[in-house]
Amino acid sequence: MTKLSVNINKIATLRNARGHNRPNLLQAARDCEQFGAQGITVHPRPDERHIRYQDVRDLKAVVTTELNVEGNPTPDFLDLVREVRPEQVTLVPDAPDAITSNAGWDTVQHQAYLQQVVADLKAIGCRVSIFLDPDLDMVRAAATTGTDRIEFYTEDYARRYPTSPEEAIRPYREAAELAQELNLGLNAGHDLDLDNLAYLHRNLPGLAEVSIGHALICDALYLGLENTIQLYRRQLTDTQS
Repeated sequence: MTKLSVNINKIATLRNARGHNRPNLLQAARDCEQFGAQGITVHPRPDERHIRYQDVRDLKAVVTTELNVEGNPTPDFLDLVREVRPEQVTLVPDAPDAITSNAGWDTVQHQAYLQQVVADLKAIGCRVSIFLDPDLDMVRAAATTGTDRIEFYTEDYARRYPTSPEEAIRPYREAAELAQELNLGLNAGHDLDLDNLAYLHRNLPGLAEVSIGHALICDALYLGLENTIQLYRRQLTDTQS
């Protein structure tokens, strides 16, 4: 079964726009779980423009499924995850001023660094995932870091899917098959939505988890949060045609 982890960054963005606690982020996380989310994802950034570091601490106390904390492993970020000890840490090489994540790691160039970070995080009981483009060399190098999983950056898939699903999925399927050979778990995320998710799910062997935020929250404005989460869960069943 492929699990759905709901990224609640956009709920924090809306809260921060007025400077109070509406919507209530912790209640939103509880509701997502009640409505069927199998995990909660957050990506705190240095400027705290959506998820704040304190949010991560508070969420750890209320999330009952799995808390996945994404981010660039800066000293402040690593201090936070050592304190919180989420179930999963996803390492993302984004710049402090990035609007959103836009590339995977060069696991060849940063191999020694990632080995140390992965070892430190696994030592405190966190599952570790490394954000990657579907590049076979990067997958091979990721396997040498000791990481438990990799997460495919799926923006390119989502961009190409409307005109050529087969071409869009090909590099991801090849990289997923290699990941299986190397005993790497597989996650995916970025620009996944109700149009392209089922096809990705059917064509990526070993897909353990998807994390989805922006599209899911946008859909929830029209469809309601409970209904939307159920619709996304439905895309991840083996009965999709």
